[in-house]
Amino acid sequence: MTGDPGPAVLVAGVGNIFRRDDGFGVETVRRLAGRALAALPAGVELVDAGIRGLDLAYRLLDGCGTLVLVDAVHRDGPPGTLYTIDAGHPAADDTAPGRVAMDGHSMDPAAVLRLVHGLRAAVGGSLPDHVYVVGCEPGDVGDGLGLTPPVARAVDPAVDLVLGLTHRAAHPTTRS
Repeated sequence: MTGDPGPAVLVAGVGNIFRRDDGFGVETVRRLAGRALAALPAGVELVDAGIRGLDLAYRLLDGCGTLVLVDAVHRDGPPGTLYTIDAGHPAADDTAPGRVAMDGHSMDPAAVLRLVHGLRAAVGGSLPDHVYVVGCEPGDVGDGLGLTPPVARAVDPAVDLVLGLTHRAAHPTTRS
């Protein structure tokens, strides 16, 4: 924990680039940084978390208003299908500390968030105010480099989804 306030929005690409479509989150954040960095609102930070779930968990303790996780997500759709999952506000007491395996190289987003809860209880810090997951249905997560064609075609539309979420989070509208 740095003691500095975190960004308004943290966008984290998660996944293993050596397991084909599992690298979707990392590739999407890389493409976002290259194609649309100027289009991001102020207060947005991009992170290539890759397989470093433990590092991401510690980074989250510094705080952020909104967390957008980008990852391959199995939901039984056709490969390349995009999902936007509104995970809401991670309640401070919705999980018991110590229930997360401490394998920092194979932690999915849910495991990272459970770990953040446990770490927060032990060392302090804060939770994101809101969490979204932009996910893509993978076709092949076996060993190998490169996304399969349907998942590769989903990267640019996923960049657009992430941009929309970051703009909404950075500029919330007042509701009556």
